[in-house]
Amino acid sequence: MAWYSGATKRELQPESDAQPVIRPTQLILHSIAAPWSGERMYEYWRDSTNLESHFGCAYDGGLFQFVGTETRADANASANRRADGTGAVSVETASNLEHTDPWTDAQVASLIRLGVWMHQQHGVPLRICRTWDDPGFGYHRLFVQWSVGGTACPGDARVRQFRDQIFPGIVARATGATNPQEDDMPSAQEIAAAVWAFTVPNEAANDAPVSTGTIMEWRDEQTLETWRRIDKLTAAVTELTAEVKKGRA
Repeated sequence: MAWYSGATKRELQPESDAQPVIRPTQLILHSIAAPWSGERMYEYWRDSTNLESHFGCAYDGGLFQFVGTETRADANASANRRADGTGAVSVETASNLEHTDPWTDAQVASLIRLGVWMHQQHGVPLRICRTWDDPGFGYHRLFVQWSVGGTACPGDARVRQFRDQIFPGIVARATGATNPQEDDMPSAQEIAAAVWAFTVPNEAANDAPVSTGTIMEWRDEQTLETWRRIDKLTAAVTELTAEVKKGRA
């Protein structure tokens, strides 16, 4: 198992020894919907649930590690450990109760450093995951397979930060990108921001321009809404089936 030297080690047992080995190929960021310290996250995983994440990041940027990154942790649903033995490394982060607040500057800096380590230690490729099992970096709501029934985690503000700051920051630091003031080449952050802000005609609004960032956020919301509707239909079918069986009895 691998332990990140930039985190305080608070090993969860028996999970750390009992859960199966994974080959980590993804880093997935979460909000825990509580303004907790790393120590409080550790206590919660230890005492109150059979779930856990690999890491916890407090508002002050302090990182705690609870499980080695080559051991399964149960925060990513189907991505915890796949049939081929690959799995995702999870990071829960302190937030407000509705996970609507942005990451603090200290959290952003810590998550970037951790992302660079994941790339260097485990070879996680410098890209945003293209599918639920594609190696790379992502956030909890990016794919429905990473949660049970869909989720809004880590929140809209943090999704924007992931795309505008954290992922570009990981790429820039991992590749040794130069300061954009030192040459005329755009930085990774500038490229990512330009892609996010790029506009295309919106046929549904008389070809009014719409940014690709807005389109991606809209698709996230549409995916969540689809899963909400599926859940409601499933509940309705279950209720109707029970009524039919009751009528036949």
